Amino acid sequence: MSTWRERITIDPAIRSGKPIIRGLRVTVQDVLEYLASGMTPEQIVSDFPDLTGEDIRACLAYAADRERRVREAAW
Repeated sequence: MSTWRERITIDPAIRSGKPIIRGLRVTVQDVLEYLASGMTPEQIVSDFPDLTGEDIRACLAYAADRERRVREAAW
């Protein structure tokens, strides 16, 4: 399994510098919001054929890592 760092990038020229998946115009936030609304990873991949299950997992790993870093910074 690859790490999220191999899939999630930040490019100021794409989507105002939000974290995106493999240079696509799909943001991590987009994917997390789809999951939170009840979509399954399979439904997301079906709606966005450029994405893979690995991309979805990378978004979750990115969010988990970011949450950990925020908590650590608060201490």
